[in-house]
Amino acid sequence: MTSTGIRPPVDRHHPQAGELRARPRLHAPAPGWSISADVVVVGSGVAGLTAALRCEAAGLTTVVVTKARLDDGSTRWAQGGIAAALGEGDTPEQHLEDTLVAGAGLCDEEAVRILVTEGPDAVRRLISTGAHFDTDDEGGIELTREGGHHRRRIAHAGGDATGAEISRALVEAVRARGLRTVENALVLDLLTDAEGRTAGVTLHVMGEGQHDGVGAVHAPAVVLATGGMGQVFSATTNPSVSTGDGVALALRAGAEVSDLEFVQFHPTVLFLGADAEGQQPLVSEAVRGEGAHLVDGDGVRFMVGQHELAELAPRDIVAKGITRRMQEQDAEHMFLDARHFGAEMWEHRFPTILAACRANGIDPVTEPVPVAPAAHYASGGVRTDARAVRPCPACTRAARSPAPACTAPTASPPTPCSKASSTPSASPPTSRRSGPEAASPRASPHGSRTPRRPATRCWPRSPGSPSSGS
Repeated sequence: MTSTGIRPPVDRHHPQAGELRARPRLHAPAPGWSISADVVVVGSGVAGLTAALRCEAAGLTTVVVTKARLDDGSTRWAQGGIAAALGEGDTPEQHLEDTLVAGAGLCDEEAVRILVTEGPDAVRRLISTGAHFDTDDEGGIELTREGGHHRRRIAHAGGDATGAEISRALVEAVRARGLRTVENALVLDLLTDAEGRTAGVTLHVMGEGQHDGVGAVHAPAVVLATGGMGQVFSATTNPSVSTGDGVALALRAGAEVSDLEFVQFHPTVLFLGADAEGQQPLVSEAVRGEGAHLVDGDGVRFMVGQHELAELAPRDIVAKGITRRMQEQDAEHMFLDARHFGAEMWEHRFPTILAACRANGIDPVTEPVPVAPAAHYASGGVRTDARAVRPCPACTRAARSPAPACTAPTASPPTPCSKASSTPSASPPTSRRSGPEAASPRASPHGSRTPRRPATRCWPRSPGSPSSGS
């Protein structure tokens, strides 16, 4: 029986299923329609769409369900880029070292090694899917720096619109290949068979689409790629859809979650006033990577001397440094000073951030930008093994996501998932105190740290998921 009191039909996808059921948690009308598939992917960010494309390429009938439109998640808000050892002289070992240092002893080294080793190929797969990264005069991928990295290894697109470009490419690929999608659909509960094996999900379509009302997708494998939970906080970089639905779904299904307390606060979010709530404009870490300085109201660079990398220390250290200075001076925010960039660099390298600042009455070309930390990336989530498989009674057949997720580490891996996260959010975060700024896997020094107990950010690890940054 489902939580809505009906018995969904048994089909070829569950030859041993018998009676399908969902643990009674949410009250909803009985499903009025149903779809059958081999895999149902919940979420349409970089992690979910990549997983769906890889499943489809493997010959599996795949359905993507998402709470809003395909491109309405955290991925398109990612700015800074994706971290991977792509530069001349750079190696996965160097990326590994930076990430472990940023993780301050909290990393799962196996997960970090997977991330940094498979990251470069994951970026190349995004390019083959149609994503256009910024290039230098010789046609190579242009790289920048972000927090915790000792080298330039952040690939970006559109200057500071990495997530938007990756989202565009993946959405176009999903539509071009004819994958079935259900938009404006809130997933309600996980369906299981009589033996407790995954058998699909129930969902409620709340907007325009081919389906309406409560329905069900029957599938023996469910991929959770639902992003973060920034909207739990009063100020966040996450969009309105980031409300932790995937974690709640897993809990109702009996899964174990871990490290939910590790929520990364991005250091530099545009300060819109003490009463501002909801999604706030991000000011990418890449701005500091290109030479911007954090200063207080007196123009003093207060991060100098606090860490060898100063403004490019891991995110948790910078966020704490800003908060400490605010408390010392009884101030509501600090400033990011990049006036020395000049108008041309702002317009070419950071057009998205420039537009957001000017829309709020601030011109970074001529004045410092007021910034303060805000909730950014959820490092915890459904507890899994290194393959992102959750061996629990209701999730014994959780799918292994064969795709990259943008999760950037902020020590202190994303969306480009820089939120990706988003981010976070994808491969298990390589750190327990961080979060992506753009797309969603993040596990590197500017993002998260992989917990000693492998955990995913609501989505399964996609082999070759690079860490993303912003």
